[in-house]
Amino acid sequence: MSGLLIRPRIRPRVAVVLVYTAAMCMNGLDSTIVNPALFTIAGDFGRPLSAANTVETAFLVALAVGLPVAGWLGDRFGTKRVFLGALTAFTIASAVCGLAPDLNTLVVARAVQGLAGGLLTPVGMTLLFRAFPPHERMKLAKVLIVPTALMPALGPPLGGLLTEHLSWHWLFFVNVPIGAAAVLLGVFGLREHVEGPEGKFDTVGFWLATPALGLLTYALGFGPSQGWTRPAVAVSAALGSVLLVAAVLHQVRAKTPLLKLRLLADRVYGSASALAGVTAAGLMGVLFVFPLLYQASLGASALDAGLSVFPEAVGLMLASQVVDRLLPRLGPRLLTVPALLVAAAVFATLAIAGVAENAWSVRGLMFLIGLVLGTAVLTVQISGFESIGPADMGQAMGLFQIVRTLGGALGIAACAAVIGGGHVTEAAADPGPYRTAVWVTAALVAAGAVIALRLPREAPQPPPFDDEDAPPPGEGLAADEAPAVKG
Repeated sequence: MSGLLIRPRIRPRVAVVLVYTAAMCMNGLDSTIVNPALFTIAGDFGRPLSAANTVETAFLVALAVGLPVAGWLGDRFGTKRVFLGALTAFTIASAVCGLAPDLNTLVVARAVQGLAGGLLTPVGMTLLFRAFPPHERMKLAKVLIVPTALMPALGPPLGGLLTEHLSWHWLFFVNVPIGAAAVLLGVFGLREHVEGPEGKFDTVGFWLATPALGLLTYALGFGPSQGWTRPAVAVSAALGSVLLVAAVLHQVRAKTPLLKLRLLADRVYGSASALAGVTAAGLMGVLFVFPLLYQASLGASALDAGLSVFPEAVGLMLASQVVDRLLPRLGPRLLTVPALLVAAAVFATLAIAGVAENAWSVRGLMFLIGLVLGTAVLTVQISGFESIGPADMGQAMGLFQIVRTLGGALGIAACAAVIGGGHVTEAAADPGPYRTAVWVTAALVAAGAVIALRLPREAPQPPPFDDEDAPPPGEGLAADEAPAVKG
């Protein structure tokens, strides 16, 4: 009895939400916060800017490499153990980044951050979605929007402020106390779930899928700025594409594949995954190209251009407040299709001559993008896993994140190709190519509306009773204390 009084009791679902939000905010912020500081980092280490760019490339490539194995590791060793291990590695790597004495150390530490981040996102969402049954996931809108959309949008302005008023080292130091607190809370508050893989580790699939994603991410990251014919880029793109095709063929035929591509045959989940890729391509593309258009049209500074898209984050926050109310009434299809059509129209409006020249028009349209596209993205994230059982949740999350990551990279690469790869970092006198690239992003979002027609009409229905504190089916009163182990 005394032990129960001394040990603080943390409700597992509260712990999941808190730890997931803290970890994903760190991961989402780190994907964009370093960009404004690259010039300063290059100067401090006496290296050219092209060398400093490897800081970001190392993070993104390592993140892509970690995604294929995330689902298998979570099922094999337990989602709590893998998630907290990745979060610990991410936090330690953040400290090493802040203390890095040279560029090579910083690049290696960023790669460790990226690898840990590639595990954090799918395993973290698996923890979250296993803790909340489908009919309760609408409550998660306010949780999902912060790390997946808001933090990447806040990264550039926050990175610029920290670099200017403190130093670039603080871009990484801010993670350390947050990560340490999240790990401590997770140790005491999270419940373990070991699903147990169906068979042996798919070694062939690992050696096909992992380098394929890493090489493709490298090519998509450097191709637009350095040219697709540069040997390193061309070889990475070609070899990555070949390996990806081979990986898909192997995964389809393997008895126990590393990635369960058969899950994509499910109408709801497959449509949601495709939508995740298309909407990520459109959103990341417009967030990449519009600041360049803003500078080309107005001659604005890079900071002003970055701040011009900030109202999108405000719209995202508002979307997170309304989705959980609208989704039960309208259903996934009726909520997503109109939202994507309106988003495509807003994207197209940004490309009209004269619009980018009006700062308040830009702010209003960016707010609308956050509101309507955020509504669609959240609806897809919540409803897309309705038909996925607990046994397949880890694999499904891994696939979903892979598609979304590649979609975002493809969107940026497509826009950069339209602009003209050799000049994507400079404001041009003619805004025409930038407007054309914005039209491309509008077309991508409009295509998403067609895919969204495959989503179900009805929202997930609650069971006969809906007790928020009730244990999962098949588990007794002690479920909050005992590990959930299957297999």
